[in-house]
Amino acid sequence: MLSFESEPDFELKFESLDLQRSGIELLTVKEVDQKTVATVLVPHDKVRLFIKRLEKYRDTDPNAPLAPGKTRKPPDYKDLAESISHIKVATLKELWSDPADQYPAADVPITWEVWLRPTDSDEVSSESVLRDAAADLGYTVTSNALHFVDRTVVLVRGTREQLSLGADVLGVIAEVRKAKVAADFFDGLTVPDQRAWIGNLTRRLTPPGNGAPVVGLLDTGVNHGHPLLAPVINATTDLHTYKPDWGVHDGGPHGTWMAGIALYGDLADVLAGQGNVVLEHGLESLKLINLPADPHNPDLYGVVTVEGVNRLETGVQRSRVYCMAVTAKDANQGRPSSWSAAVDGLAAGADDEVQRLLLISAGNMDPANHGTYPNSNEVTTVQDPAQAWNALTVGGYTEKVLIDQAVSPGWIPVAESGDLAPSSTTSVTWTSASRPPFKPDIVMEAGNLGRSGPGATPMELPELMLLTTSDEFATGQPPFRTMGETSAATALAANLAARLAARYPDFTPETLRGMLVHSARWTPAMIERSKNAQGFSDSNRLLRTFGYGAPDVEELFASANNSLTLIAQDSIQPFLKEGSAIKTNEIKHHALPWPADVLRSLPLGTEVEMRVTLSYFVEPSPGERGWDKKYGYGSHGLRFAVMRATETPDQFRQRINAYEQEEEYEADHAGETGRWTIGGHQPSRGSIHSNVWTGTAQDLANRSHIAIYPTIGWWRTRPKEERFEKIARYSLIVSIKTPDQTTDIYTPVANLIGVPVAIST
Repeated sequence: MLSFESEPDFELKFESLDLQRSGIELLTVKEVDQKTVATVLVPHDKVRLFIKRLEKYRDTDPNAPLAPGKTRKPPDYKDLAESISHIKVATLKELWSDPADQYPAADVPITWEVWLRPTDSDEVSSESVLRDAAADLGYTVTSNALHFVDRTVVLVRGTREQLSLGADVLGVIAEVRKAKVAADFFDGLTVPDQRAWIGNLTRRLTPPGNGAPVVGLLDTGVNHGHPLLAPVINATTDLHTYKPDWGVHDGGPHGTWMAGIALYGDLADVLAGQGNVVLEHGLESLKLINLPADPHNPDLYGVVTVEGVNRLETGVQRSRVYCMAVTAKDANQGRPSSWSAAVDGLAAGADDEVQRLLLISAGNMDPANHGTYPNSNEVTTVQDPAQAWNALTVGGYTEKVLIDQAVSPGWIPVAESGDLAPSSTTSVTWTSASRPPFKPDIVMEAGNLGRSGPGATPMELPELMLLTTSDEFATGQPPFRTMGETSAATALAANLAARLAARYPDFTPETLRGMLVHSARWTPAMIERSKNAQGFSDSNRLLRTFGYGAPDVEELFASANNSLTLIAQDSIQPFLKEGSAIKTNEIKHHALPWPADVLRSLPLGTEVEMRVTLSYFVEPSPGERGWDKKYGYGSHGLRFAVMRATETPDQFRQRINAYEQEEEYEADHAGETGRWTIGGHQPSRGSIHSNVWTGTAQDLANRSHIAIYPTIGWWRTRPKEERFEKIARYSLIVSIKTPDQTTDIYTPVANLIGVPVAIST
């Protein structure tokens, strides 16, 4: 292996180092002390290839005479040669892809996450090379393998010297990282050791400041005295109960488990960290249920939920996102219930004009059916009230697949990495005439199950779960416990939403929901699961199993130079009464400040991506008699349309004005270029719509406008309700991304900061 290094702050042309047809493979690229360092696998018989390229650049005479009519060209391999400062033989340290200061010291055993590249042999795998050498070199392979397209990942316990001893082993390693500490490490500690880890974290902890957003947890109460909850939760202002005689303590014990994840995320990641932990949000608890002592009448859960939210809001005035992992039975093929309609009314502010973001769990499988995963998940539906149109419904997927083979030898995970969590329900079977929304909206980590072999009964394993706060800490029991299923996933999503609200306090609930969906991505495993018998992805099955995918945290909170996100928070009056008739009132046209010159300057045919997300809340229908009718439940609908590359702004306006404003308008595609990921149009269920267009940069440069137009709803069809002049809020989120890091599309638009995005009606 060779390591190529650039000068400080100088770009290394590392793409030229990846010559896989010649057997030369780029393994890692990282930044060290403002230098770019690329590690390349170079077979012995290919070293001469690099030398020849550098010699050709060296031997080119820049002053050689030119033949008549000829122009001087840059020397061959100029970009590569001039970007390299040093070349040296690579060691294990060059394959380390975590921060350089975390590289383990000499003779210190750690657990490594070893990423293996494929071998050139069909008979000997890189995994077998690693395992076969373990006994001789002194390290231990401690997990099953995780397989990707061109990489295999395993956990190895040993020192850096042991991994470096064998040339064959070093030759199959593509990169190494420090293994993440799984929940089983902390869950298996003694109580005094667990408390010591808590002490370390509390010394690094900075609680949220006054006025910070909170997660409003509607659950079984919280035992706030837990040492990781006490610094954050104020017993006087943050704890509430539906009935005073219930008390505010956790009677579940579900609420305390939820609180730990809603505040910290997966505690295993936080405890294993070394830096300061600054919490950006707090937590309020409303004890909504008290089972089994005092159950509610199921028919009244809508009233109970509304009352619970109102009680939280009568206290301290603050920004809130609501988290509820309380569900009941199935959702009757997605038809609205009194409970889901109450949730929709709360979100839309139907009674008080106050909009709210409510995150609700999709609900869990019956554990007795885990053995028939994933077929049982596709026929077990999302539970009531998670069919609510305006709620952000959270399902589960998993990336937890590595099992400690020392403890559970031979065990395998039930779900593959990136696939549906064994606990998660879906809406695959929803086909009713009530036009149910796509649910869940997103998926988050919900843990996995393991089995001792194919066909064996699935069981919980601590390393496949999340770590959180235990409700039993005060009785001398362990202060940590593991948790999974869609409850944990919903708490994780609430954590993200509250952090987003803290960083962007001007974001409306519609925008917060829209951003979580907009940042979501489908994993390869999700796409594979959605394929039909012909091998094509079924977008309906994909959306009804995984929603829009799992949010990418980096995409959610950051913007790279090669990506750009624009957000428009606006409102529209969908309908207007003229005489005795109620008609469509207006269409909003948003002019988008694309960096057209930058896009047009990209090489001809360069593909770019544009994602559009529209988020709004509907007012639910006041009567069940309309739920079976095509447009009976939602007060209105909104859709987006993007100007085509072949249109002028005036032609675009004329085309949109000609729409019939029906629920699903399938426009002709004359003059359309590029392709939309979901069905060539946009999902038309529920009150959030997102789609991705892929096409050339030149075409995108001409797509300068997006229209928001209304579709029919009961505000229009029920004039006696006198809602036809109501204003509807919405959030439009649009992002574009170029395929490489060298094209800066962010700065040209950043220069326009302070200039509002143009909107016309």
